[in-house]
Amino acid sequence: MKIVIAPDSFKGSLSAKEVAHTIAKAVLEVCPDAETVEIPLADGGEGLVEVLSEAMDGELTRCRVTDPLGRPIDAEYILGDGEAFMEMASPAGLPLLSESERNPLRTSTFGVGEMILHAFDHGARKIYIGLGGSATNDGGMGMLKALGYRLLDTDGKDLKGVGADLEKIVDIDGSEVDSRLENVEFVAACDVDNPFYGPNGAAHVFAPQKGADSEMARILDRGMRSFADVVLRKYGIDLQAIPGAGAAGGLGGAFAALLGAKMQRGIEMVLDAVDFDERIKGADLIITGEGSLDRQSLMGKVLSGVLARAKRLDIPVVAFAGRVADHNALYDAGLLAAIPIIQSPCTLAEAMNPSVARTNLTASVSQTLRIWLCALSIY
Repeated sequence: MKIVIAPDSFKGSLSAKEVAHTIAKAVLEVCPDAETVEIPLADGGEGLVEVLSEAMDGELTRCRVTDPLGRPIDAEYILGDGEAFMEMASPAGLPLLSESERNPLRTSTFGVGEMILHAFDHGARKIYIGLGGSATNDGGMGMLKALGYRLLDTDGKDLKGVGADLEKIVDIDGSEVDSRLENVEFVAACDVDNPFYGPNGAAHVFAPQKGADSEMARILDRGMRSFADVVLRKYGIDLQAIPGAGAAGGLGGAFAALLGAKMQRGIEMVLDAVDFDERIKGADLIITGEGSLDRQSLMGKVLSGVLARAKRLDIPVVAFAGRVADHNALYDAGLLAAIPIIQSPCTLAEAMNPSVARTNLTASVSQTLRIWLCALSIY
């Protein structure tokens, strides 16, 4: 029997690697003769570099950049054979800020541009970047500024490139842009289709998660519209027409419009990188999971990618999570079973304790496998 274990992380509790290893141990306790294949996954946000470094045996490169508030920090990415794999969350992610520091009017993606320049300096000519987990809503202006673009206000003065500057920009000067951009290919991985602005745009949907109140969100959305107008006038590119332009506070739009990036589902990029299709051949079962399972898990997340690839080979998929909702939608999408791992009433903090999560996950996997084996013997 071959069982593939391909989970996302249980965010805030267990990494994808820890989840995969915990499930594998539980599987072997019930089925000691089974062949287990562990494939930790990510969908483009936090954990992307960790997952790919494991799968590709890649070497992590460290660089000194600035965080969302301009403070010096170290960021890491994978570098090798002219390619770089990075996540914008490394220099500009929400976990870098305390609760009191979260304010998307003040944060910037400047550190992302610095990380890209570091990759240029070390020979990268193709850059893959995950766009999840941002603390920013600057439309990518900070990154563009780091790469040499000048962002100008009505007086022709340079703007810092933070979220509050979106409303102030009236022109973009690309005459001093790093010349190496002409020979670099970008692939931006995201798991959302949100437009650049509007009710479903970056500011209204995601900025509240980054510390914005309703008034801040309105200011940012006006700024995103203004910035999009500048880009349309200057380059003839409609940011609002690009699916996923609203990813990472508009960073997706900056990548697609000004850097010519190919937009790709993060999970699809990861599945290709880890040779998923080949490694699941001959599997009797695929086990996946994430911290919370619901209908959003079917929208470009790890579960959606695993289900699509499994369907091609007619392999059943079961999923474990700390929380499960929208069961019918999950089953309609092809999931065989969605199992919450909580064993008894507890607080969220208790459930997310790594030790408790491992114990609960082990018990749930063991119980589910015993039922599955029983069903196989009957049918």
